[in-house]
Amino acid sequence: MSLTYTLVVNGSVYGSQSARSAYQFANALIEKGHTLVSVFFYQDGVTNGTCLSAPANDEFDLTKAWQQLSQQHDVRLETCVAAALRRGIVSQEEATQHGLAQCNLAEGFHQAGLGSLAEAMLVQDRVVQF
Repeated sequence: MSLTYTLVVNGSVYGSQSARSAYQFANALIEKGHTLVSVFFYQDGVTNGTCLSAPANDEFDLTKAWQQLSQQHDVRLETCVAAALRRGIVSQEEATQHGLAQCNLAEGFHQAGLGSLAEAMLVQDRVVQF
């Protein structure tokens, strides 16, 4: 039986295993035939959505990996807008709204409110938090 999933990632892009574990879980569930609808990045997890991280050549580029997963499997990548703004992860729309000179939300990521997460909890078969 195929299930639909949303993942909630609370861990930063680097500095904890949480986000990498979520990414590995995402690939495993897709491989098993399930559908990953969205990944909601919350708290420090919003740092997964910055276009300004530049890991060393011999390190895994997790932001790029999330982008590729999203493109290949039509997975929506959402950063909590309030958590992102507090941590300096800003979309073009938010930069304009708040009078900021720049934005740094990586391509393929979208800013969303907690309502999006609440809806996923009601609609998806499973919501798994990392």
